[in-house]
Amino acid sequence: MISEIKNVGKIQRWIVASRPKTLPAAFAPVFVGSALAININSFKLLNAFVALTCSILIQIGPNFVNDLFDFLSGKDSLKRVGPTRAVASGMVSPIEMKYAILITFGITFLLGLFLVYESDYWILMIGVLSILSGIAYTAGPFPLAYNALGDIFVFIFFGLVGTIGTFYVQSIEITQLSVLASIPVGALITNILIVNNLRDIDEDKANRKITLAVLLGKSFTKFQYLFQLGVSYAVVIYIYFNLINHLFVLLPLVSLPIGVALIKMIFAYKGTALNKTLAITAMFSALFSLLLAVGIALS
Repeated sequence: MISEIKNVGKIQRWIVASRPKTLPAAFAPVFVGSALAININSFKLLNAFVALTCSILIQIGPNFVNDLFDFLSGKDSLKRVGPTRAVASGMVSPIEMKYAILITFGITFLLGLFLVYESDYWILMIGVLSILSGIAYTAGPFPLAYNALGDIFVFIFFGLVGTIGTFYVQSIEITQLSVLASIPVGALITNILIVNNLRDIDEDKANRKITLAVLLGKSFTKFQYLFQLGVSYAVVIYIYFNLINHLFVLLPLVSLPIGVALIKMIFAYKGTALNKTLAITAMFSALFSLLLAVGIALS
């Protein structure tokens, strides 16, 4: 294992640390938020690009924090079921990861100031809260992810805040449609975490990580995944019948066969086999959100 690590290039090590399979989730809220802006003729390309960059960095930042603090607390080891962790495997040193965390969140804050300038100080408050919550996700005296609050955190910040915030920095308003459209974004991104926690449930129990999956069990976790998938499609149908009566809005229904396949996988797979489900769930989240974004933009 050590010889394999030595053969991994520096750039590749940081790619591993960023957990690229989870990054499609960073694009989803920006796609939908920008489509909402296009729908009311308030799209601003530069604002959308900066929002996307911040979204990616806010996804990577907590990944770095999780990598470091799970190692420091002894909760990560080379025996873990999930993908390789950069610090635990020795690819990145703890001090390097600490600097990476500071740089990642520092750049996020600076870019966020531009969005504050383009909108108002509410965005500053939300941005600072997002950064602090990203750090508190797995660090500090009360890590959210290990006190059964990870699902709520992801739904709120990567769903509601990410989508509505992207729309707001371009339109300076919040609408019923923007709130509703953020729900499937948040639900499907949360499903990525659900697969992760289902895969790691036994390991997390042993390490005293109290995720919602550990707290409520495997059966609940599987049905939670199913429920959030169903809610995502239900919201799209609701938007069609009550807000935008245009067939383009129903574009996400094209993804239904993939959704059905994922449900079968979540109920049939276990252990390392769920790594495949995790990767497909992340891609599905991005695909669904892209279809929703295109549908809203064209309506």
